[in-house]
Amino acid sequence: MEWTGVRYADKPTVEVRAWIDAPPERVWKLVSDIGLMPELSAELQSVRWLDGVTGPFLGARFVGRNKHESLGEWTTTSHLVEYEPERLLAWAVEDPEHPTATWRFSLEPDKGGTELRQWMRMGPARSGISFAIDRMPAKEQKIIFVRLREIEHSITTTLDTIKKLAETQTQTQTSASADKTERPEA
Repeated sequence: MEWTGVRYADKPTVEVRAWIDAPPERVWKLVSDIGLMPELSAELQSVRWLDGVTGPFLGARFVGRNKHESLGEWTTTSHLVEYEPERLLAWAVEDPEHPTATWRFSLEPDKGGTELRQWMRMGPARSGISFAIDRMPAKEQKIIFVRLREIEHSITTTLDTIKKLAETQTQTQTSASADKTERPEA
């Protein structure tokens, strides 16, 4: 990530892409499983659906518990604000109309596999990083840059793990199918 000099009011974003040698439906099963996400993140500690929900749909809510060495521990409620099965999953943190952050997975069929993108935007509402900026306003741009770099690293790790899981499932299923294929007798 290059230095951009953005401020929180600019609603800075980060996006990472990965090509996965697996069909979108297989990748979708992984990205839409919010219970898997804490296993992929050093910061996200736990997630659970709210309101008796057991899976994603537009308007569904979930609570996430997070932990960061510098920012401490916090819990947020997120709202699914975009939902198109096997294509798009986005959630706004706290108030869906004025979120502290917005996160999105998008999937596109590509070259026999899937291009998976994860995108995140800070703000426009105040978030935990706002308190660090309040304490050191002269360092706002550096605080934002460091946090975006952390998020970029975390997203990269998440996408790499999703890629490995999806491609491993593909290889396992291909091997299992080959084992079940009838072979002519010699």
